[in-house]
Amino acid sequence: MKFKTYNAFNRITPLEKENVANFLFNQLEEYKDSKSAIIKSIDYTSKETIGLGGYVFTLEVNQELVGVLVVNKTGMEEYIPENILVYLAIHHSYRRKGYGTKLMQQAINNCNGSIALHVNVDNPARALYEKLGFTTPYLEMRLER
Repeated sequence: MKFKTYNAFNRITPLEKENVANFLFNQLEEYKDSKSAIIKSIDYTSKETIGLGGYVFTLEVNQELVGVLVVNKTGMEEYIPENILVYLAIHHSYRRKGYGTKLMQQAINNCNGSIALHVNVDNPARALYEKLGFTTPYLEMRLER
């Protein structure tokens, strides 16, 4: 098992970014965003776009990519968590084997400050987040434009 961490100091290469974006697009299944949105979140982590950066954590088993987690820094504290977990995906063949927990621990150990996330009520990953101490103190509301 091997973790890799990418950020503004340890930048993800264009080929790695393409592989990670494809992995997320395929493995997020019904919870996925567009591939261009996924790439924007990855670009934000390395400060390739305007922003504070963040992290891309990958997990490989036997040199195969089995999990990806993306966290973006918000630059806020006290009133909004300092980090937002944007994507977490585990390859369908490796789910329910503890790899999601390992990736989440990697993020928790490497991110300074609190971490927020959005999860659909029916998403099975919700149980993982609750097991790790995430709570639902708020109801999110959006005005989409």
